[in-house]
Amino acid sequence: MAMSKKNPVATILMENGAKIVIELLPEAAPNTVNSFLYAAKRRVFDHHAIERIVPDSWIDMSYTGFRKKEGQYLIPYESRLHPEITPPDTIFGCVAMGGYGELGQAGCEFFFPLRDCPEHKGIYPVFGKVLEGTEEILRLKDVRTRPVEDFPYDVAVNTPVEPQVIREVTVETFGEAYPDPVFVDMDASGLPLTWKRFREGKL
Repeated sequence: MAMSKKNPVATILMENGAKIVIELLPEAAPNTVNSFLYAAKRRVFDHHAIERIVPDSWIDMSYTGFRKKEGQYLIPYESRLHPEITPPDTIFGCVAMGGYGELGQAGCEFFFPLRDCPEHKGIYPVFGKVLEGTEEILRLKDVRTRPVEDFPYDVAVNTPVEPQVIREVTVETFGEAYPDPVFVDMDASGLPLTWKRFREGKL
């Protein structure tokens, strides 16, 4: 009898030695999972300092495409690509991907919700669940932060005072091949404001 397909697993290794292990969920958000794997294989996440923590709401790993041009790409919203899929609820213990309104969904800027976020359902797709490392997520929630000045969007942004660095992200696909994601065609005029500011050396 053929074995059932195993979902891919990603391991986020922090500089402090802690690990966050995530089961990716292709059945919930196939293109988003493909995008995460695409970025991980290109080492986009490695050596990156987490950029935004909103206590009791979420931990945004990046709003600059992980400070790499390879991470500054957009994909279509999962709900538009796959309207037949009922998206999972956004709750503590899941992993979701961000977005930029009409520009498109972030290609690899993922975040960890710290509370139930019903307002995100169908917008910021849940693409994974945390298997190990919730204690590290809770530690990150409580690190000291400072405000980011002159942020280009009308939201409060605070970043850790002491850098909280991802050493590397590795993935195990259990022998399965995953395609590159479907991308959004984009040019410099259609970049998110945070990416533009980063390229200008202002973030």
